[in-house]
Amino acid sequence: MKKFLIAAAMAALMTSTAHATKVGVSMALFDDNFLTVLRNGIQSYADANGIEVQIEDAQNDVAKQLDQIKNFAASGVDAIIVNPVDTSATQAMSDAAAAAGKPLVYVNRQPINLDTLPDNQAFVASNEVDSGTLETKEACRLFKEAGKAEAKVYVIMGELSNQAAVQRTKDIHDVIGGPDCGVKVTIIDEQTSNWRRDEAQNLMTNWLSKGEAFDGVIANNDESAIGAIQALKAGNVDMKSVVVGGVDATQDALVAMQAGDLDVTVFQNAAGQGSGALDAAVKLAKGEAVEQKVWIPFELVTPANIGDYLKKN
Repeated sequence: MKKFLIAAAMAALMTSTAHATKVGVSMALFDDNFLTVLRNGIQSYADANGIEVQIEDAQNDVAKQLDQIKNFAASGVDAIIVNPVDTSATQAMSDAAAAAGKPLVYVNRQPINLDTLPDNQAFVASNEVDSGTLETKEACRLFKEAGKAEAKVYVIMGELSNQAAVQRTKDIHDVIGGPDCGVKVTIIDEQTSNWRRDEAQNLMTNWLSKGEAFDGVIANNDESAIGAIQALKAGNVDMKSVVVGGVDATQDALVAMQAGDLDVTVFQNAAGQGSGALDAAVKLAKGEAVEQKVWIPFELVTPANIGDYLKKN
């Protein structure tokens, strides 16, 4: 009887291990503040729910990311999560997962093939139509509050291969060209910093060297906004004389806002996207129904409500 009980216990353990959900995760880049929070959100949800995750760094390499997806499928994972390097290259990733019969969930960055995803594929993110819109409307409000009828701004874009950067820049143009701004805003120049702080700092330094008067900097993300702030302060620009905006409400951005350097950002719940993506992947692996588009709302962050968001970081 004792041997039977031990054998039964071992069989049960092996069965539970065999059926434990394993999810492969390919992140576009580990070396990014926002994506680190997202990645940690996936890991924390996995740890809390007994899910095995294998998280790999695609190092901003499209080919490497596609290989990771194929390797995940070949290794027998139950589902795959992808934070795409290039959102225009996602069709091949969907095809690879579909060919292997593996559920796939895109997270944070919208795949180009979103409207034609198979039934066992989904997208979890925040709706980018809201991100740049909230940011730019607040910038307009601040210009108007300062008594400006007209304002000149620089726009710092994210990676041009990324749907979020394209949409956030479109949001900026839509707001300043529409009826909701209330101030005539002119874009002096717009260039990409590839989401990076150092590139944004160099870009802003070059703009400052031209000596043209301006009223604000509207950036596609906080890292770029912070890079611009570093250049502005190095150039002895009075931070009270310019409006600087970003998106993500990262910890560094909130510190910059507390210091009076950053005027507006938009909270994108990275941890919420991470846990939401893993939850969707596990449900798809179990054959459960999942909404194909799962939106985690953006939220406007200003000095007036920053306290609510310091607690979330």
